[in-house]
Amino acid sequence: MKKIIYLLFLVASLIGFSCKKDFLQRDVGIQSDLEEVFKDPLLASRFGDFTYTFSISDYGRLSGYKGMTSQFTDESIVNNGQIEVAAMNSGQFLDPGASDVTGIYAQMYRGIRNANLMLANMGKTPWTDLYNPNYIKGEQLYLRAYFYFELLRRFGGVVILTQPQDFTEASTDLPRTSYAETLGLILNDLEQAIALLPLTNADWPNPAAQSNRATGAAVMALKARALLFDASPLNNPNNDLAKWKKAAEASKAIIDLNKFSLEPNYANVLTVANSNEYIRIWPRGGRGFIGTYLSDFLIPTSYGGAQSNLSPVQNHVDLYEMANGKPITDVTSGYNPQNPYLNRDPRFYVNILYNNVTWQGRALQTWQSEPNAQGIITYGTDISTATSITKTSYYLKRLWPEASRSGSTASALLNYVFYRYAEVLINYAEALNEEAGPTSEVYNAVNAIRLRAKMPALPAGLSQAEMRERIRNERAIEFAFEDMRWWDILRWKKGPEIVAQPMKAMKVIKNANGSFSYSVIELPAFKKVFNNNMYLYPIPRAEMNKTSGALKQNPGW
Repeated sequence: MKKIIYLLFLVASLIGFSCKKDFLQRDVGIQSDLEEVFKDPLLASRFGDFTYTFSISDYGRLSGYKGMTSQFTDESIVNNGQIEVAAMNSGQFLDPGASDVTGIYAQMYRGIRNANLMLANMGKTPWTDLYNPNYIKGEQLYLRAYFYFELLRRFGGVVILTQPQDFTEASTDLPRTSYAETLGLILNDLEQAIALLPLTNADWPNPAAQSNRATGAAVMALKARALLFDASPLNNPNNDLAKWKKAAEASKAIIDLNKFSLEPNYANVLTVANSNEYIRIWPRGGRGFIGTYLSDFLIPTSYGGAQSNLSPVQNHVDLYEMANGKPITDVTSGYNPQNPYLNRDPRFYVNILYNNVTWQGRALQTWQSEPNAQGIITYGTDISTATSITKTSYYLKRLWPEASRSGSTASALLNYVFYRYAEVLINYAEALNEEAGPTSEVYNAVNAIRLRAKMPALPAGLSQAEMRERIRNERAIEFAFEDMRWWDILRWKKGPEIVAQPMKAMKVIKNANGSFSYSVIELPAFKKVFNNNMYLYPIPRAEMNKTSGALKQNPGW
């Protein structure tokens, strides 16, 4: 008989599944007969719930909390050479420390295995009125598709497993399927799941406790994302307009549900328990200072943290338009390089901490002085030459709730968002613009996001190419630090243009009279590379070492 060891130590992080604290409780190390599990509807349903735990569920997640995909991009840098990020920045994706390659590959297949076991065995369960087996099956199909999509956008076509393997089968040397076959499985699973699941969280029993549950709308959102990925330049080199049309239609189907709308205040997008913008989230309540990734990853010692290992870069800051809707490169925009943070897109003030802004009751000091007669330079409280202090004069505000501070027991919500309505709108705008040009529907979708942010509507008369650039910039700002930018850069095939560029910082000088002078500088020590083979991750070396030739590596690795 097949056996499985339950190691469900993630109960605390799964509170979103149920208001009951013991909803997914297991005794660590208990070995249980699968046949016995599937004779009991409660145990069987919990086995299905375990599949969720293999999902990506936080932004700071590389090897626990040591880095973000943001640091692979033009959003930010890693301050201390953390291997999880440094390996990616240098193109060393086969380094064992590159956890977004090695860790995700293994994690997704563990999730696939659990989903396959559930799908293969749930027909043995004598379900009662307390359980809806259609919902449970729909969840497993959605989750399997989700796991395969995370593999697809990293590795391309992968080994497809749709049935649980026993120990003998697990040693079989299997080949990879093609990109098209992997995408086909994903879309097929999603189509089945849509028909089985309740449409929204509100349609689940006990909806307040189900914000992490799969729904028909979440399935539709993943389908729209997958089709946009398929239509993008990485996978659509001949620019087949039919692919863009399918992607646009998939997003439009969600819009036409009339079930979702934008959260009124952009600042609340990640920080409220419930929002009509949420399509699927992983609830992350109680972000306090002690015992969280905040104090050991984002917060500098000057604010009581152990270190700050992420610095937003000037490359990202320069993408924020002026409040009048004009890029700072426009000579009529009103941008003043010596007052660079005045009258910017309101989202800038939500996302970024900068010199002299008030934060947690005091002015942030990321300045230095000019050398005095003896050559001595003084530094503001929040910048120094130390390893784990900002190298750019910026800190990340978006993922650092102000309530989370040293010496305080206060905490704040900061959810991980899988899909939100703003993405549906911008996906629709991008796909429709590529298919048909900048129609009124394209303008309406983008402008809805901009108006929510209190930014003016886009100017009329944009060409398709101009609209494309405005949409791409809008994505960079709207979804800053939300684990979106890296995947956009890859699917657009824009690695050299965006990643392999000098990373920049703002040098702030405090003058003798107390005023500040600003100048943009390059950071040669933080240069990132991007080679053509990096659009697809390599199959991890540990996996390649197991194969006798059936498993083929991606080109260039």
